[in-house]
Amino acid sequence: MDITHLSSFTAFILSSLGLAFHRTHLVSALLCLEGIILAMYLALATQPIQNQSASLALTPIFMLTFSACEASTGLAILVASTRTHGSDHLHNLNALQC
Repeated sequence: MDITHLSSFTAFILSSLGLAFHRTHLVSALLCLEGIILAMYLALATQPIQNQSASLALTPIFMLTFSACEASTGLAILVASTRTHGSDHLHNLNALQC
């Protein structure tokens, strides 16, 4: 395993652990999700270079498109929850109260 695979795998694992254990604020959860997406993008961007294949060259572009949609949806939820509940604590968000 080379250094690029190791670094992207480590970033993915650390972001996943951060999402699993530090879920007090919505901002920290969104930041961990962005770390996961970034690690997946790095893995997908370096794979066609190392394999010398052009067939997977557009996959990172699709990944960036979906990550931009995920980030905008997360920020919209953050703004809406801050306006209605007054904070971004995740324990204030309950699906039964909406």
